[in-house]
Amino acid sequence: PHKSTDETTAAEFRDLLDLNLLSYFLASKLALPYLRQNQGNIINVSSLVGTIGQRHAVPYVATKGAIIAMTKAMAVDESGHRVRVNCISPGNVTPLWEELAGQSPDAAATIRAGEKCQLLGRMGTEAECGQAAVYLAADATFCTGIDLLLSGGAELNYGEKAS
Repeated sequence: PHKSTDETTAAEFRDLLDLNLLSYFLASKLALPYLRQNQGNIINVSSLVGTIGQRHAVPYVATKGAIIAMTKAMAVDESGHRVRVNCISPGNVTPLWEELAGQSPDAAATIRAGEKCQLLGRMGTEAECGQAAVYLAADATFCTGIDLLLSGGAELNYGEKAS
């Protein structure tokens, strides 16, 4: 939920840490013995906001930023085992964005506003996220410790920021 820091409880923050960070850590920990034997790779999914921030979303942004940091640290540790560890950080992706927009008073206007935040003028797709993961898993054999921003350029260019 979008809440100010003052309105966010410690329990809410902890729950998001468990969901968005601890679960990734534990999945990696359990997979690493096999991945080390087979020189596999881990692909974490974070969010663009883990890099650029977002209003009224401190716990979410913090956990997504932590995934990016964990990816880099794990890439360092696992490089000796030839296990690559990378991250994909999507920006606005349908249908997730559409679902969130449905909670706003004017979903269509919210979707249009979101599309206008992308240099490419549209949302990303689940298929594009999948293609990025396939690239990192199969073809990007010299990539480790990267955070691939899958954002349509949302983080680029100056724009209205003050409210």
